Amino acid sequence: MKNASTRRFGIALAAASALLLSACSSSSETAESASPTAPAATECSAETLQTLTTGKLVIATGEPAYYPWVIDDAPESGAGFEAAVAYAVATELGFAAEDVSWVRTTFDGAITPGAKEFDFNLQQFSITEERKAAVDFSSPYYSAPQAIVSYAGSPIEGKTTIEELKGAKLGAGVGTTSLDAISTVFGSEPQAFNDNAAAVAALKNGQIDGIVVDLPTAFYLSGVEVEGGIIVGQLPSTGDGDNFGLLLAKDSPITSCVSQAVDAIRSSGELDEITAKWLSTEAGAPVLK
Repeated sequence: MKNASTRRFGIALAAASALLLSACSSSSETAESASPTAPAATECSAETLQTLTTGKLVIATGEPAYYPWVIDDAPESGAGFEAAVAYAVATELGFAAEDVSWVRTTFDGAITPGAKEFDFNLQQFSITEERKAAVDFSSPYYSAPQAIVSYAGSPIEGKTTIEELKGAKLGAGVGTTSLDAISTVFGSEPQAFNDNAAAVAALKNGQIDGIVVDLPTAFYLSGVEVEGGIIVGQLPSTGDGDNFGLLLAKDSPITSCVSQAVDAIRSSGELDEITAKWLSTEAGAPVLK
């Protein structure tokens, strides 16, 4: 596990990419794979997949890659949410760990049209119609839920259930799904702010007990913007959050098989287990009951 300063810096940069490039707080994109026709199982074996090198799988992530998506910038360890997802998909496709190699890309470089030096890439790419004109996406492997950011010693620190948080003074950005969530989940009147900076200022001044934002933003705010910041908890996911997908070259011959693998680890419950471990237990962001 990283030390506190490195971890907080990692959270900031990892969440910043999601914040700036995925419009997390108000996304309502439909998550669809580029190839809706499901391939036969025999077409999706490691021996027959048209990867860059037959029998090998090249996976890409950012440079560096940050907590909690990848631990210690070492995706080959399989530690961290996206590293674990990558190996689960690889295994489902029939690749042994020794047949997987990693390359690094920038976020912007990966989403531009053209040939790729990877078979698939994962670094919190939100699935959008605009991007799907240039690249392929798998089925979504993650839908960002809402979360509550506060600070150590606040009136809501240690609360673990929605019932316990009813009556708490919560705020969110105007026009966001986070603002709506306060009303629908907690049944309380939210305080609306023009932006997250204004909400953070209100939290620091004791005007509110917590800020509701999407989870990637919560990692950033609690790790960098709020002194002694904590994530009180995640709201139960409705599946309507910002959807992340594995990114592939446009019209990649393996898109359908990769989507099938993502769907398989979701159906088996493995994806839920990975999510619970790396984005809840290890990341200190428990799901509210």
